[in-house]
Amino acid sequence: MSHSAIPTLERVPHPSPVADDVRAGLIADPGFGKVFTDHMVTIKYTEGQGWHSATLGPRGPLTLDPATAVLHYAQEIFEGLKAYRLADGSMALFRPDANARRFNQSARRLAMPEIPERLFINSIKALIDADKAWFPPVEGGSIYIRPFMIASEVFLGVKPSSEYLFMIICSAAGNYFKSGAPAIKIWISENYTRAAPGGTGAAKCGGNYASSLIAQQEAIAQGCDQVVFLDAAEHRWVEELGGMNLFFVFDDGSIVTPPTDGTILEGITRASLIQLAQEEGLTVREENYAIDQWRTDAENGRLVETFACGTAAVVTPVGSVHGAQGSFTIGSGGPGQLTQKLRARLVEIQRGVAPDPHGWVDRII
Repeated sequence: MSHSAIPTLERVPHPSPVADDVRAGLIADPGFGKVFTDHMVTIKYTEGQGWHSATLGPRGPLTLDPATAVLHYAQEIFEGLKAYRLADGSMALFRPDANARRFNQSARRLAMPEIPERLFINSIKALIDADKAWFPPVEGGSIYIRPFMIASEVFLGVKPSSEYLFMIICSAAGNYFKSGAPAIKIWISENYTRAAPGGTGAAKCGGNYASSLIAQQEAIAQGCDQVVFLDAAEHRWVEELGGMNLFFVFDDGSIVTPPTDGTILEGITRASLIQLAQEEGLTVREENYAIDQWRTDAENGRLVETFACGTAAVVTPVGSVHGAQGSFTIGSGGPGQLTQKLRARLVEIQRGVAPDPHGWVDRII
């Protein structure tokens, strides 16, 4: 579906924003995904008319007819990115153009309309500008941004909707993992797969996450933080966690990460880390890695580090892997040196502490 003319974002004043003292209390320890800001963006799409009715106004509930298409046929996609406060006090986004491109890739896969990249990015900037007071004064704090689109036509029938609603909401964010552990424990899913060739694994749609929840529930029951999925065909190749990409670091300094060949989400943090590692002179190979090889390499010391990455958790060391066949520890079971180095490099660029030779940081104000 083609792009349409870009509508102007109308600002609707908030009649009763959260009081300063109440907001201060909420953002002092916001956790992740629970403390929401005052405003939201809504933009409508109608077949034949294109994008229209763009507003930045008070955050509030939606009113949906029981026959709204998304509730029955799951035409829904989303993105996740963060606004950071830079060293000079200004605020910025990290590679929002990549999020806009991936959002439209997801839209194409779900037979939804693409949104102009400029409208996507400018709407986010306007929302962050309106809600910058919600930035939490905690170490590693950020404002997490959730753009999403749903099929909003009212009908029962299996076809792409003719109407859509694009929205952006924000939340003050602290650390993603509640345990605060230096390295996470992950559970190997023996019974469930996340995606299959030809499916929606490369799209960021809610259905992928819905199908992963039972496996994540199993992981939690086993005392683990996250679940790792294997490929659907052979149930042998490591793919990704419930919401993060994986990297494997070997004793010769080389790094392997599973290829994004249609079943794995093309992570923006993943792509950034590959580039940073290569600039450090490291060899990064995008190739399949078997679960039995992972165990063998960890046990004989060839594999020295494993880490997961994603927008929400940034870079997270994996300390141990558990499953029905037993468990194994990676390295010392704590954060590895290269994991910490790459994480520090990425965060320093995101926060404006280090130079940004790639033009990844997009200032808002």
